[in-house]
Amino acid sequence: MATAQLSAAPRPSAHPMANPGYGKRSAPDQEPRTGRDFVHLPAREASIAGYLDRLDDEADMSIKTLAKHLPYGQCAIGTALNNLSAAGHVRRVRRPVTVDGCPRWVWHTFFSRTARDDAWWGSFLGGEVPVAEPSRPARTVAYDALARLGRIDARMTLSAAECGALEEQAAEWFVRGASVAQLVQAVIAGLPERVEHPYGFVRARLLGKLPPEPVETREARYEVVCTACGEPGDGGGMRGGLCGGCWGGRPGLASEHVHARAGQVRAALRTGRRTGSTENGARV
Repeated sequence: MATAQLSAAPRPSAHPMANPGYGKRSAPDQEPRTGRDFVHLPAREASIAGYLDRLDDEADMSIKTLAKHLPYGQCAIGTALNNLSAAGHVRRVRRPVTVDGCPRWVWHTFFSRTARDDAWWGSFLGGEVPVAEPSRPARTVAYDALARLGRIDARMTLSAAECGALEEQAAEWFVRGASVAQLVQAVIAGLPERVEHPYGFVRARLLGKLPPEPVETREARYEVVCTACGEPGDGGGMRGGLCGGCWGGRPGLASEHVHARAGQVRAALRTGRRTGSTENGARV
């Protein structure tokens, strides 16, 4: 059932991208894609997971946008994302950045085709899981980014051989933390009216605008937030990417508080007054 539902999932080719720096992020070291990656999930979750898996990095992962491209409503998608988080496929995070001197939060949703436990996610998002040096997979992303240039602007059309020749220079951008959207924007921004030699032009921009090497840091790169409510974690109290309340572990009121509150309500009913209402403009 899950496999049949997954095969019927819409194709993500027309899915919109988030603003540069936001959106989907793929977790590293995933197992190769097969036709049975999500058979352990319910049909709805398997269908949505298959769709998310095929989205490009920095795709818009908001519930509202997903509902426009999937045959499920916003409530169903929100519930499914919570379930995918609990199953180890999704984590929602944020990190502080400074833009034009103003601090702000950047939000990402990490997706892993390979289910991970809480310990792995904690280590990875804390910067403790080493990410292998990009080799062929990173260069494949680089090749796709170069091939995409001609579809965005015909003046930047490259041949297959030219994409292969520039693949290594483009891959270095991703090693240094750039996104596909950032690379594409850097290459096509402010094009002259005519580009006589796209290969030389792209090569010059890849080299001339190459981002600086990342600064080594031992600080956590991301702050994990609850997939359901978006609130930051409380000192490692997250379970499956969900806070205690959204998971169902929030403790109820003590019995003495419940009895005291019930007594207040009964007393108010006997006197004809409501707790928390106003009388002549004053709280009672």
